[in-house]
Amino acid sequence: MDNTRELVLDVLLEILEEGSYSHLVIRDVLDKYNYSKTRDKAFVKRMVEGTLERLIQIDYILDQFSKVPVSRMKPLIRNLMRMSVYQLLFMDSIPDGAVCNEAVKLAGKRGFKGLAGFVNGVLRNIARNKDRLPYPDRDKDEIRYFSVRYSMPEWLVEKWILSYGREKTSCMLESLLKERPVTVRFRQEQKNAEKDVWIKELKETGAQVKEHPYLPYAYVLDHAAGIKNLPGYAQGWFTVQDVSSMLVAEAAGIEKTGVTDDFLVVDACAAPGGKSMHIAEKLCGKGKVIARDLSEYKVSMIRDNIRRMGYENIEAQVYDACKMDESLLGRADVVLADVPCSGLGIIGKKRDIKYRITEEGIKELIILQRKILDVVWQYVKPGGVLIYSTCTINPDENDHMAEWILAHDSFELESLTPFLPKVISGGEKTGLLQLFPGIHETDGFFLARFRRKK
Repeated sequence: MDNTRELVLDVLLEILEEGSYSHLVIRDVLDKYNYSKTRDKAFVKRMVEGTLERLIQIDYILDQFSKVPVSRMKPLIRNLMRMSVYQLLFMDSIPDGAVCNEAVKLAGKRGFKGLAGFVNGVLRNIARNKDRLPYPDRDKDEIRYFSVRYSMPEWLVEKWILSYGREKTSCMLESLLKERPVTVRFRQEQKNAEKDVWIKELKETGAQVKEHPYLPYAYVLDHAAGIKNLPGYAQGWFTVQDVSSMLVAEAAGIEKTGVTDDFLVVDACAAPGGKSMHIAEKLCGKGKVIARDLSEYKVSMIRDNIRRMGYENIEAQVYDACKMDESLLGRADVVLADVPCSGLGIIGKKRDIKYRITEEGIKELIILQRKILDVVWQYVKPGGVLIYSTCTINPDENDHMAEWILAHDSFELESLTPFLPKVISGGEKTGLLQLFPGIHETDGFFLARFRRKK
């Protein structure tokens, strides 16, 4: 890459000014520059993700030192200042002088030579004062303090404190700012000797590999650059999946069920297919998994993963979960309803979620969730199991939705205790489990197990 900072600036402009999704833009840019040095790609990724992650905090600091509010700055200057402040405060390996000089040069290169003095003055003032930066007074306005310190919208901080308390909220906020390692699921069908070879080869690439404490086939990878290039990926030995998502297949209790050749599982909102493939693996070649999603693009991701992993008892289909499929009525032994949600549990991986989601948007999602559930519960055969799950931290989409399902009077909650690892503690005895980042070693996630009454 000729100029990594200029690339970071362009990526930020596309995400923050044009509204593109961060994980897609970052993925596309890194794929485009795949020939570049690993160090350069890592720098771009960290700068973009870090600036997004700390955006509220960065904007607050800029507003303390700049006579022109962030909201009134020209888009290019605004994002140049943001990425520069991120470097000053959170990238100790870069000298302050270099940050300021590069910002001035980049402003001039992009046609804003007249603002070079402004850029230089504000950044150098922040650099001089970075050990005594002003923040909101926690005693006077705790919500505002949490919002700025952890770059989380005020309405969301307030909602979490009301729902889960100050201590749990503080723990979550702190955890969501930490670097998220990659978690993978190693195929249980592979032999132990193959697993040993895989781990050895991973370590030789410079990756750090450790077993996850919850599940014996889950591994946490640090410093693993380029998942698709890692040993075992092309051979289908592993797939990227958070442990919270793996718990869905555990909660389905496949091993504890008498699996026959006509055993049927329907995954109504399946992309990219991690849960469907996990279930297919647990069926040991028997039965059938129907993995559905709304668009050809999403289903193509499922198909790609199925081909790579080599599962034969799973079929991916394009289908709108809101529309009834009468051919499935009362036929499924297990239905997975991992519905579209606000995604607040994966903010640590998709940094811009917290700026996109609104209270109004959540209300619209709840309507969609109920619409999907109104259809897919009818696919569960009498005595069959419905697993409801989301990757969010919000009682309106989680506990309250479970209550709504029970109000149909066709289902009863079943304890999750027989199916989940003992190390996970919480409300699983009631059939509900809310996982919190910072408290559990997973993403934020919710799941509930229901049995259809006979």
